[in-house]
Amino acid sequence: MDVLISGAGVAGPALAYWLRHHGFTPTVVERAPRVRAGGYAVGFRGEALDVLDRMALLEQVRALRTRMGELIGLLHEVTRQEVEYVFGDSIATLEQDADGVRVTFERGRPRRFDLVAGADGLHSRTRSQVFGPRERFVRHLGIYTATFSLPINLVLRDTGRLHSMPGKAADIFRTRGNTEAYAALHFASGPLAYDRDDAAQHKRIVAEQFAGEGGPIWHLLEEMSRAEDFSFDANAQVEMDRWSAGRVVLLGDAGYCAAPTSGRGACQALIGAYVLAGELAVAGGEHTVAFAAYEREMRGFVTEHQQMGREGADRFFMGAPIQEGLGMVAADAPRTARAPIVRLKDYAPGFAAKRT
Repeated sequence: MDVLISGAGVAGPALAYWLRHHGFTPTVVERAPRVRAGGYAVGFRGEALDVLDRMALLEQVRALRTRMGELIGLLHEVTRQEVEYVFGDSIATLEQDADGVRVTFERGRPRRFDLVAGADGLHSRTRSQVFGPRERFVRHLGIYTATFSLPINLVLRDTGRLHSMPGKAADIFRTRGNTEAYAALHFASGPLAYDRDDAAQHKRIVAEQFAGEGGPIWHLLEEMSRAEDFSFDANAQVEMDRWSAGRVVLLGDAGYCAAPTSGRGACQALIGAYVLAGELAVAGGEHTVAFAAYEREMRGFVTEHQQMGREGADRFFMGAPIQEGLGMVAADAPRTARAPIVRLKDYAPGFAAKRT
């Protein structure tokens, strides 16, 4: 059974891993030309630790202070031998019929798949194509964040909140055993209009917000102007009544983003991937049954995590960085190492095994 996954962030490769585990044939298409680097640091709690343990990645993740890009790279590495990845392309159109989905691509030839999973993030094109415009589902939480690497020699003191004033904050962090460092600049704002693919424009927006701050902020802006792993986005949530339509299903931030202020985005992606693939296996590939079960299993996690995201955004500029909030401090490996594993339910041996 062929499944197309749009997006090679955390959710997409994690779903590809579990689909392959259960005997499906996943293909991952990603609009970026390569595996993405940088981004927030990530930490894991509860059920997400169980997923990593089942993937034999838990000890490796616990040994690192892991940024989002490192986690994505790790997931790509453990799947690339058995999963087809198509970088530098994206879905142009989706046409569903009784037997599958005809997909055209921006660059590649048209192909048919049995199912399509949209794991293409907060700004999901899959969601827009199948469910409607983003304005119907995306809820802005009033904060923008930029992250970028720093020379380690600039970060000599304890890390954490470096600068704070009403509606603005700057954090610096060390990762990988104090061998790497990065900064995060946050500012409060209503929704902004900008080109999501124009990093130079993003840097100008951030620089304008922090202009005149002086002190260490001036040095951070200088480093930001040179950073190649710069990322910028809104803290926002995706709220939907359903995550599937016919043979198309949404996963992770595309369907139920909790916002970085929840500190649970990567957790949700890992749990959702495990549950979605498992329910497809249990249902023998019957997508209507599997998608309904997937939503029942995931709604509790999503409701809890989105509440955390809203509360985190409300108190974000009140002082020290929110340890359970922006997900960046969740990179502290000691916390991940101490967190207890909460076990998810086991799923059937696999779709392919059941058919042979």
